[in-house]
Amino acid sequence: MSAPSLLAALLALAAALACARLLLRFLRTPTPQRPHAWRLALLLLAQPLLAFLLYRTLLPPALVTGRDTLVVATAGAEPRALRVGAHERLVALPEAPPLRAAEPVPDLATALRRYPATARVRIVGAGLTARDRDAAHGRTLEFVPAPLPRGLVELAVPAQATAGGDVRLHGRAQGLRGGRAELLDPAGQRVDRQPLAADGRFALLGAARGPGPTTFRLRLRDAASRVVEEVAVPVHVQAPVPPRMLVLAGGPDPELKYLRRWALDAGVRMHTQISLGGGVQIGDPPVRLDPDTLARFDLVVLDERSWNGLGAGGRRALAAAARDGLGLLLRIGGPLSAEGRRGLQALGWRLQETRSPQGFALPAAVADVEHAAARLGPGSADAPVVAADLPTRLPLLTRLPLRIVAADARTLLHDDTGTPVAAWRAAGRGRIGVWLPLDTWQLVLAGRPDLHAELWRQALATLARARLPQAPALPHEARTGERALLCGLADGARVRAPDGRTTRLFVDPAAGEARCAGYWPQAAGWHALETGEVREPFYVRGPNEAPGLRARELREATERLVLAAQPATAARAAPETVPGPRWPWCLAWLLLAAALWWLERARLGRRVASPAPAA
Repeated sequence: MSAPSLLAALLALAAALACARLLLRFLRTPTPQRPHAWRLALLLLAQPLLAFLLYRTLLPPALVTGRDTLVVATAGAEPRALRVGAHERLVALPEAPPLRAAEPVPDLATALRRYPATARVRIVGAGLTARDRDAAHGRTLEFVPAPLPRGLVELAVPAQATAGGDVRLHGRAQGLRGGRAELLDPAGQRVDRQPLAADGRFALLGAARGPGPTTFRLRLRDAASRVVEEVAVPVHVQAPVPPRMLVLAGGPDPELKYLRRWALDAGVRMHTQISLGGGVQIGDPPVRLDPDTLARFDLVVLDERSWNGLGAGGRRALAAAARDGLGLLLRIGGPLSAEGRRGLQALGWRLQETRSPQGFALPAAVADVEHAAARLGPGSADAPVVAADLPTRLPLLTRLPLRIVAADARTLLHDDTGTPVAAWRAAGRGRIGVWLPLDTWQLVLAGRPDLHAELWRQALATLARARLPQAPALPHEARTGERALLCGLADGARVRAPDGRTTRLFVDPAAGEARCAGYWPQAAGWHALETGEVREPFYVRGPNEAPGLRARELREATERLVLAAQPATAARAAPETVPGPRWPWCLAWLLLAAALWWLERARLGRRVASPAPAA
C-alpha cells in the first residue's frame, strides 16, 4: 500500500471512531437529557470533513508545472499557423522569421531542456534541420508544414554517369503552370527542354562528355517565358570501365560490321568469332564455352545461326554462366531451329509469329535534334556539328514479324507505337535479352551515328555483368554549414575544399563496419574525398541555393520523424507535477476544528434538565 493510501485509511479510521464515540455517548444519555438531533448531525458531519481537510493539508493536490505543448517555429513559419493556446509555449529556432511573441532559442535541445515538462512538440514551418532532429526523437510530434515555394521542389539526378552516356534527370516544379524546363550543358548550350506537366513534373536528357566533375544548369520558365529559377545540377562523370564482350555470329552482315565499329570507338574489348561454314571461322582465335572462359566476359552477343549451332551443351553452358552474372543477348534475324526454340524456351522466352509490319520507326523522343547535337559535340574545324544540318526524320528500321513473350520481361527498346522490339529478363544474377531489329546500322548511314551508339550502349549497360566497385558513400545534397555524412571511409581519408584546404576525417567508432565520419563544409562547390591517390568528388550547395529543394528536404525529413513517433511517447513525456500549496487546506482545517471545539462546549442544542419536584 502506498503512503497516500495508508494515510487516507488511518484518517478514515479516526473519523469512524470519532463518529462511533459520539453515537455511543448519545445512546447512553437518558432520553430527556439527549441533545437535539441537528446538533448530533453537525458533530457527525464534521468528523469526516476534518479528516479530509487534514489529508489535503498533508498531501495537497498536485499542480502541473510548465506548459505541455511546445510550439516550434522553423523557417517559413506563417503567423496564422502559430496560434498559441492554453498550456502552450512558442519558441523560435534561428532560421525562423522574426516573431515578436516567440522566445528565441539556439536549437530544439535547448528549448526542451528549458521546459522539461513538454509533452508534445508542434513544429510549424519548413521543418527541422539535421541539427534538431536527434532532439525530437522520443517525443510526441505534430507537424504543420508551410507551403512549398514557387520553383523547383523535386530533383532526381544520378550522382554518377559514364562518359559518352546520357544523364537523365526528373523533377517537379511548384506554381509554374504552363511553364517549361530547360537543361543547359556546362558550356551553356541548351541540350533539352520540355513543357511542364499539369502537376509540374518534367524529364530531361543530357549528354555526359569527358570524365570528371560536371555541372549542368536547370532553368525553369513560367508561362510568359520569364526565367523563374536556375539551379546547378552536379554530375560526376566517370571514365567508362572497358567491358568485355564476346560476339558469336553465323556469318558476316552489315549489323555486325557496324556493331564492331561502334565497339572499337567506345573502347569495348570485343572478341569476335564469325563462322563461314564448313568449320571455317574468321575473326579472333576461337575460345571454348566453358565456365572459366565465360567468366572473363561481361556480355555474350550471338545471332540465331550461332544459337542453332551451339548444341545443347553450349546452350547449357551459356545459361549457367548467365545465372552466375553473365549478360546474354540473342539477335533474332532469321528462323530458329526446333532445338533452338526449345533452348530459348528453357531460358524463359517464347517468340510468336504475328502479322505486324516488318518496318518500324523509333520513338520521336529518341530522334530529338537538340539532344543529338549536344551528344555529338561541336565537332572539329573541318567537320563542325550544326544542329540545323542533322536529319529530322529517321529511316524506318526492319524487324522480323515476331512478338516477344515472357512473363517477367522488361522492355529494352520499343517502336513509336509502344510495341517492344527488344526486351530482357533476369536469370539468377545475370540478364538475358532478345533483340529483333535487323538493321540499326542504317542510322549511321542516315547521319545519326550517335543514335546507333546510344542504342547499343544502352543494351550493353543493361545486360552486361554488373560490377560493384567498393566506392565510399558520399552525400547527395550537402549544404554549407551543415553536417555531411561520408561512409565507407579508409584510414587517412580527407576532404579537399574548392579553395584547396584539406580536412582530415576521423571515423566514428560507433559507426562500426559502416566507417562513417561527419564533415561540415564551409564553401559551396565541388569537394573531393581523397584516399591516397583516389579522388571522389561531391558537390556542396550554398545555404540559399535551390530554396525549393531545401524546403522539400526539410519537409520530408520532418514527416519521417512524425511517422516514426510512437503513441507511447505521450505517456513518457507526461507533464511533471509538484505539490500544491498547503496553507488554504490548513487554514480551513483550523477554522473547522475551532468551530467544532466551540460547538462541543456550547449549550447550543442541548436540553436543559427539569428541576426535581420538592418532597
